[in-house]
Amino acid sequence: MKITFLLLGLMFTTMLYAQKNEQLPYKQIPEYAKDFAAGNVVARFIDGLGYRFYWATEGLRAEDLEFKPAEDIRSTFESLKHIYDLTEVILNAVEKKPNIRPREEKKMTAEELRAGSLLNIQKASELFKDKEEISEFIILFDLNGNKSELPVWNLMNGSIADAIYHTGQIVSYRRMSGNPINPKVNVMMGKTGE
Repeated sequence: MKITFLLLGLMFTTMLYAQKNEQLPYKQIPEYAKDFAAGNVVARFIDGLGYRFYWATEGLRAEDLEFKPAEDIRSTFESLKHIYDLTEVILNAVEKKPNIRPREEKKMTAEELRAGSLLNIQKASELFKDKEEISEFIILFDLNGNKSELPVWNLMNGSIADAIYHTGQIVSYRRMSGNPINPKVNVMMGKTGE
């Protein structure tokens, strides 16, 4: 009887997790734009990040999250947190909101960091799409009241590129911890085979 309840509970949890995962964006990359407006180009880079991040973080186990190749290197969980912070910078730039530092740290689970990052990426991409001129988007910082700004160029070579870089680290770390990503992920096509 106890085993039946345990199995039913496990099946229900698995179904909820699968249903929640189906709702997250970037299981596959969205269709590309019909033109090369500046905003569409940036949005496509952001979509590429979303697709890579989705699959890099799909099915992470507790031991994957704790894994770090050396003591002085971020764990996979710490990398998830860093990527989440980078996606906030990306979204804040397109929403023209300042990045206020220091800030109160949010306690988030790995699932919350993953979902939050994917939703930030999706929203930023949507806001960039179809913009002919993107120079209006700037990275705003408020560091203890000292305000500064950087142009959108720094968003591309900074936060977006850095998030892609750290997503690649997660892919490597999970391979080292014995849980490689789905081998049918095709980053060139942005689709994953069945």
